[in-house]
Amino acid sequence: MTTLTTTNAGWTAKFRNAFKPRDIFLHDGKSLRRFTIGAGVQMAAALAAFVFLAWSALATFAAIDAMDGDVARMERQVAQMQADVANLRNQTRRHAATLEQRQRFLATMLQGDANAEQLAAMIPPEATAPDSVSRPYARVDAMQREAVEQTRDRTRQRLADAASAIREMGINPNQFLRGPTNEGAMGGPLEEVAEGGNADPRFRELFTTWRQLDQLEQGAAAIPSAHPIRDSIAFTSGYGVRSDPFRGRAAMHAGVDLAGPHGTPIYATADGIVGKAEYNRGGYGNYVEINHGQGIETRYGHLSRYVTRAGQRVRRGELIGYMGSTGRSTGSHLHYEVRINGRAVNPVPFITQAAALASLRDGSAIGSRPALGGPTGGPAAPASR
Repeated sequence: MTTLTTTNAGWTAKFRNAFKPRDIFLHDGKSLRRFTIGAGVQMAAALAAFVFLAWSALATFAAIDAMDGDVARMERQVAQMQADVANLRNQTRRHAATLEQRQRFLATMLQGDANAEQLAAMIPPEATAPDSVSRPYARVDAMQREAVEQTRDRTRQRLADAASAIREMGINPNQFLRGPTNEGAMGGPLEEVAEGGNADPRFRELFTTWRQLDQLEQGAAAIPSAHPIRDSIAFTSGYGVRSDPFRGRAAMHAGVDLAGPHGTPIYATADGIVGKAEYNRGGYGNYVEINHGQGIETRYGHLSRYVTRAGQRVRRGELIGYMGSTGRSTGSHLHYEVRINGRAVNPVPFITQAAALASLRDGSAIGSRPALGGPTGGPAAPASR
């Protein structure tokens, strides 16, 4: 207790000594003045100084804290602005890339040498950029839209014309199309046109129409459309019921007879694979049968000889034999048939498709009477393969 009292007394004495009255003398050159600053005034001044320093420290800390918050907020705003700029830059790049992909797709299609897989992989995605990004490219976008619409309309017209021409020959054009048709039938191999299903609907529609036209044109290669004989010949007997030249009774003639000199070259009228090249005892004599796909087949009868073999692939216009009078024949001529799904059809529309019907009808007969022949109608005709 004594020690604590002594210690307190010591601190009190030091505090009083620190603020004991002090005299200040001022001399202005003429007189000497004395000012006394009491202990109370000194204590009040010290307290005021302490309060001011404390307030200054608190204000400084508060300002520093507020400044730190503002800096952090500014840093966040700058980071957000940088992210927005980067996002805008990426959107612009993607939009520009989409426009470039559209242009490549259109250029490839219009060049005419693309295949379906290549074009399917090139279908551009639908543009989803905001106006701020797409507005500078509005002119390019409008030009591409117009190009797509014009190309689509022309492709549709070509598709309609091709389908009409094929239909006139008694063939359903839908049999050449793989996938959905306009008659409700569905099927065909899967052909992905864009990942994620985000393909631009206008380009997807254009591709679908082009694909149908491409399939139709490829299938049309199987349709006999060339002239089986290039030399001057005579059309001596048409397709349908006629008087059989051997029996004199009505009989079905499944093809047309084209008369010409013995040894006249005979050519394939469409691409295909030779199914038969042999002598047929049902009336054809030496004959060649070519399978063109899509259920289409051509037959060439009464040949003097054939220069092809079964299983051989032949091209439209390729030599396959020479005219003769083998089998049921009254003279040198070609018996020419077209069959669809095993059923004989009139070959004349196929020949006229090659703009050759006029020359066939204007040809002169060989000899004093026209050369006729062909297999007997009905079951005696060889079965189609």
